[in-house]
Amino acid sequence: MHEAMFYRADGGAAVVCGLCAHRCRIPAGRRGLCRVRENRSGRLEALSYGRLAAAHIDPIEKKPFFHVLPGSAAFSVATVGCNMTCRHCQNASLSQPDPAAPVPGREVAPEAVVAAARDGGCASIAYTYSEPTVFYEYARDIALRARAAGLRNLFVSNGYMSPEAADEASTWLDGANIDLKAFDDDFYREVCGARLAPVLDTIARLKERGVWIEVTTLIIPGYNDDTARLRELARYLAGLDPGLPWHLSAFFPTYRLTDAPPTTPEILRRAREIGREEGLRFVYTGNVPGEEGENTFCPSCGKVLIERLGYRSDPERLRGGVCPDCGEAIPGIWS
Repeated sequence: MHEAMFYRADGGAAVVCGLCAHRCRIPAGRRGLCRVRENRSGRLEALSYGRLAAAHIDPIEKKPFFHVLPGSAAFSVATVGCNMTCRHCQNASLSQPDPAAPVPGREVAPEAVVAAARDGGCASIAYTYSEPTVFYEYARDIALRARAAGLRNLFVSNGYMSPEAADEASTWLDGANIDLKAFDDDFYREVCGARLAPVLDTIARLKERGVWIEVTTLIIPGYNDDTARLRELARYLAGLDPGLPWHLSAFFPTYRLTDAPPTTPEILRRAREIGREEGLRFVYTGNVPGEEGENTFCPSCGKVLIERLGYRSDPERLRGGVCPDCGEAIPGIWS
């Protein structure tokens, strides 16, 4: 048993979980929407603590992080559970466990995760695949040990955190790639079972507190590829920081969203151009190999700084985060 953080009693035997923006009121013996936090006699238990469901060594570009230690390896870990119910989830076997069954996963202590990352030659630990917010306590305990061992800590997240959780996480997170699924509250409600505003708040809040932010948007034809909405999204990000990287990813029909076609390269190129028109200096395309939108260009002189082929990259020209041709400083985490 591991007691959860961010909850309070709410009359009788019920508790209110304050970890994410849902703020579930959980009666005794029940679980929250994430399926992994359970009220046991007035004490909220983090059922997924220490229950590792996935662990892999990945290129950091796969997360995707393009401005964090390019060319390095990230030790990627996950438990089951999620606080959204996206119809297009690519990891539904992890994110949507049976809410009535014991939480699956093998028992792995935080110290063992850090040791495995170091033994694997990784420069960072990425909390990913499912939603790291819902295994917050486990991620936090790993992260504090990872930081002491000289490793970076990275969230790949839907951003649906409560302000208090985001504030606390900013003390041990180095970077976060937030999945901004659309600039449309109806899309969030109908497709993801969530709302837009808390995600925007998390992006701004983490950034204000010094966490490096990259944003990913999966472009789904007919759902979130409206030109006006994409322009609003890009304008919002550029208003936060023109140097904030925006990743545009191609959709393929999956899980419970199979009525939309795959994203064409033309749609991604149009979205990339919108981002650049709105002032974003680093807009990337993904899931379509061979596109020049995978590369990092100097926004000042236009030279290629990092050329990528799939998840492989050669960061040699950007050692130290400065363009070797014109001296332009490129924002990110380079060492």
